[in-house]
Amino acid sequence: MTFAERLAGVVADTGPLCLGIDPHPALLEGWGLPDDAAGVREFGLRAVDAAHGGVGIVKPQVAFFERHGSAGFGALEEVMATARRAGLVVIADAKRGDIGSTAEGYADAWLRPGSPLEADAVTASPYLGVDALDPLLRRAAAEGKGVFVLAATSNPEAVGLQTARRGDGVPVARDVVDQLRRWTSAHGAHGAAGVVLGATLRLADYGIDPGSLGPLPILAPGFGTQGARLDRIAELFGAAAPQVIASVSRSVLSAGAAGVADALAAARAQVRAA
Repeated sequence: MTFAERLAGVVADTGPLCLGIDPHPALLEGWGLPDDAAGVREFGLRAVDAAHGGVGIVKPQVAFFERHGSAGFGALEEVMATARRAGLVVIADAKRGDIGSTAEGYADAWLRPGSPLEADAVTASPYLGVDALDPLLRRAAAEGKGVFVLAATSNPEAVGLQTARRGDGVPVARDVVDQLRRWTSAHGAHGAAGVVLGATLRLADYGIDPGSLGPLPILAPGFGTQGARLDRIAELFGAAAPQVIASVSRSVLSAGAAGVADALAAARAQVRAA
């Protein structure tokens, strides 16, 4: 089964909502948990439990686990394994990217079946060159997994770089999308390559026409706390709206451990309204 087929099944069952598992220190405090490896482990497991049956996709933010060193990585391994055993699609928000054998190492870490850090998909940065991600993309295609590549992100610091234009006038973000689309076509790897497009952006400013994205799955952060509204998915992404995985995190997690499930249910209602 390809990653695209798995995503389609999950979306058909529970909708396109994704819960970001982001154990910020302030959220840990709000949940009554310590800011250590044990705290992020408990936070992550509680989030997985709240997601199960409500959403089909979770996205642990690796940085909040790895800041606690080896014990934090151990907590991340347990959280991701628990989520995958529960049937959730796990996107490791690791934003990895490098060249040659180093990229192969990242592929082995995050996408190899049986790896301690095995996820169903991983986020990656293309700014060492989209071609440098080939080991990650090939491993994803071979294992039925996915790589979501940053193209137009929702953080304001990225605007200058991502809207910069090549010599022929094509914006950098648009070039990333075009290269991923060509890679998918050349390798017949439907769904292995996806793209990250911030929901807070006006995609036209980045030279991106949602109708030209082809089969690329879209991971869309920026909903909730950052300002994008779930009930405007169709307006924001046009013809590509059915390909969108809408990620929410702090806007839901701030409801506390006891309120996450209800907050997710409210978010799902907004998506249905779209």
